[in-house]
Amino acid sequence: ALAGLVSIARPATLRRYALELFDRSFAVTYLLEGVAILVGLAGVAATMSAQTIARTREFGMLRHIGVAKRQIVAMLATEGALLGLVGGIAGITLGGVMAQVLVHVINPQSFNWTMATRIPWGSVGGVALALIVAAAGTAVLAGRRAIAADAVRMVREDW
Repeated sequence: ALAGLVSIARPATLRRYALELFDRSFAVTYLLEGVAILVGLAGVAATMSAQTIARTREFGMLRHIGVAKRQIVAMLATEGALLGLVGGIAGITLGGVMAQVLVHVINPQSFNWTMATRIPWGSVGGVALALIVAAAGTAVLAGRRAIAADAVRMVREDW
């Protein structure tokens, strides 16, 4: 009576089926990664824009004491890169923890199997470096206002 309703599979068959499902779902995962990266870069842009507006007088004073525009740009790029670095370290750490929980806790409980953890450090490092560079570039673009204004107007008090 249950022959048509119930299917019994060996763990190896279930594992193969689950891995095929994982492979298909990675297309969606990569799309979500792209969206997350864009949202993160928008966050960097918003943060750096707000910071440069709040620091307009500081940049004006720096210009008055002889700091060149390119040095302010370098400072903004460094700040953006550091922001990207901190975000990258946090993301890699939290992602690694989540992966270990999924592989060594969820999979054994749900599917009765696990797999060895293999981290593609070259890919992780390449993506992290690209994101740090993108964060630095985004910070520079967001901070254009800091170097575009006249130094005298930047330090003027608004009454």
